[in-house]
Amino acid sequence: MKHPVQQVIRATLLACFLVSLPVAHLHAQEASSTKEQAGDENLGWKWANFGILAVGLGYLMGKMLPPFFRSRTVEIQRGIAEAQALKADAEKRAAQMDARLAALGEEIEKFRVQSRAEMEQEGQRIAEETARQMARLQQQIEVEIETAAKNARRELKIFAAKLALDLAEQRIRTRLDRPTEAGLIEDFVQDLEGSRN
Repeated sequence: MKHPVQQVIRATLLACFLVSLPVAHLHAQEASSTKEQAGDENLGWKWANFGILAVGLGYLMGKMLPPFFRSRTVEIQRGIAEAQALKADAEKRAAQMDARLAALGEEIEKFRVQSRAEMEQEGQRIAEETARQMARLQQQIEVEIETAAKNARRELKIFAAKLALDLAEQRIRTRLDRPTEAGLIEDFVQDLEGSRN
C-alpha cells in the first residue's frame, strides 16, 4: 500500500503536467498567431484547468492528509509512550543501581569490620599457637638439659670411680711389697679352706 503523502505528491505532479499541456499548446499557438487573439481565447481554458486542478488537489488533500496526520499522530503518541516507558525503566534501573551502590558501601564497611575481626582472631590464634610451641620447646629443652646433665653426672661418676680405682691401685702398688703380698695370698687361701670345712 502506497503512503498517503506519496499519493498526494504524485497527484500534484500529474495535475501540474496536465496544466502544463494546454500551456505548452498555447505557446505553440501563440507563435503561429497573434498574441492578442490567442491570449483571449485560451484564457478561459487556463482558468478552467486551474480550477479543475485546484478542486482535484483539494479533494485529494482532504481525503488523504487527515488519515495520514492521524496515523502520524498515533505513531508519535506511541513513540512518546515508549519513550516514557523507557525513561521510567531507566529511572528504575538508576534507582536500583544507586541502591546497590549504597548497599555496596555498607557491604564494604561490613567486610572491613569482619576482616579486621578475623585478622585479630587469627593473630590471637597464632600468638596462642606460638606460645604453646614455645612452651613445648622449653619443656623439650629442659628435658634434654636434664638428660644431658644426668648423662654428664653418670659419666663423671664413672670417670671419678675409674680415677679412684686407678689411684687406689697405685697406692696399693706402692705399699704392697713381696712379703705383704705373700701374706695376703696365704690369708686368702686359709679363708677358702676354712669356708669349705
